[in-house]
Amino acid sequence: MEQPAIQLAYALDTFYSLVSGALVMWMAAGFAMLEAGLVRAKNTTEILAKNVGLFAIACVMYMLVGYNIMYGDGTGVFPSISFLLGGDNAVADVLKGDDDAPYYSNMADFFFQVVFVATAMSVVSGAMAERMKLMAFFIFATVFTGFIYPVEGYWKWGGGFLDQMGFQDFAGSGIVHMAGASAALAGVLLLGARKGKYGPNGEIKPIPGANLPLATLGTFILWLGWFGFNGGSELKISSIDEANAVSMVFVNTNMAAAGGVIGALLSSRLVFGKVDLTMMLNGALAGLVAITAEPLNPSALEATLFGLIAGVIVFFSIIALDKLKIDDPVGAISVHGVVGFFGLMIVPLTNGDATFGTQLIGALTIFAWVFFTSLIVWTILKAVMGIRVDEEHEYEGLDLVECGQEAYPEFTKS
Repeated sequence: MEQPAIQLAYALDTFYSLVSGALVMWMAAGFAMLEAGLVRAKNTTEILAKNVGLFAIACVMYMLVGYNIMYGDGTGVFPSISFLLGGDNAVADVLKGDDDAPYYSNMADFFFQVVFVATAMSVVSGAMAERMKLMAFFIFATVFTGFIYPVEGYWKWGGGFLDQMGFQDFAGSGIVHMAGASAALAGVLLLGARKGKYGPNGEIKPIPGANLPLATLGTFILWLGWFGFNGGSELKISSIDEANAVSMVFVNTNMAAAGGVIGALLSSRLVFGKVDLTMMLNGALAGLVAITAEPLNPSALEATLFGLIAGVIVFFSIIALDKLKIDDPVGAISVHGVVGFFGLMIVPLTNGDATFGTQLIGALTIFAWVFFTSLIVWTILKAVMGIRVDEEHEYEGLDLVECGQEAYPEFTKS
């Protein structure tokens, strides 16, 4: 390839990576709106503070150490540790036409990857809503985004042992979504349920969210951002084959989300006798999570069917976790954890390079690492500073207790 063509391809792929990263960054707004809509009015400001704060913490920690852990040298199991970002020193290799040179800027790669870290941490935010101490959450976010997530990311995307054994996870059904849900599950088990969620005889008492229009808007924002999440993970668009691949990823991502909505819609209608909007919203997200592990190889029909099954799975998973008294206000553990596992396990159906055994090993490895390291961190935080607010403060709402501000000051607190 002539130098002008090389430079053009490099510029195009860098631009595509940056735009994809910006779309994924917009998912932070989606998570914030979804969670703000599904919590009670008295906890809205605090959940928004968590989402803004975790994004900033993720960016700083991944810049300081996380990115180098995830993409540095290592033994395959143990990554190396170094600090701060380097420059784009590979540009000279690109101009020389070196086949091993990256085809987009290293800084674009960092930007694209850092927003994935924030996505994983956002999963934790919703699952632990309405009773979690804000500063304890931020301390956990610091450890998770700087160290816990980058290690398991290194095992696959950094060329570690999961990648070497053939584990497949295209854009992160396991590495991002199931990892976030695993950290959330560890925290929820220590945190306990919200007051009034479960009765003395085991009855489940629904706690409705304050703003379903906001939750719906958040879901559509996430749906849009997911095109960057999955489409950007193709990493390249500057050739005919890559452009066609990106197009297929976009189509499959969209169809899986649509299938997820329909799966949850039908499930709620059959079981409840009515259509449950919150289940439909989680069905859309479940379809997106399920297709994330392999959005390229399925046909559009297969992607739709995978999404539909994911929508059914998430419906029954949310009900099952409630029966187990695992209180997850937004259904994050079911959407990102249970369906993230499902997404990993269906990869061999359309990708001949994957096997069910390897996918299972990869899924269990990610879960075990993230769950147990998170459990240790949560336990330390609980012992040192506590992770749950007082019962009186929970009743008053976290907006005033943690932030001193109400999201809807002119309305009566719910």
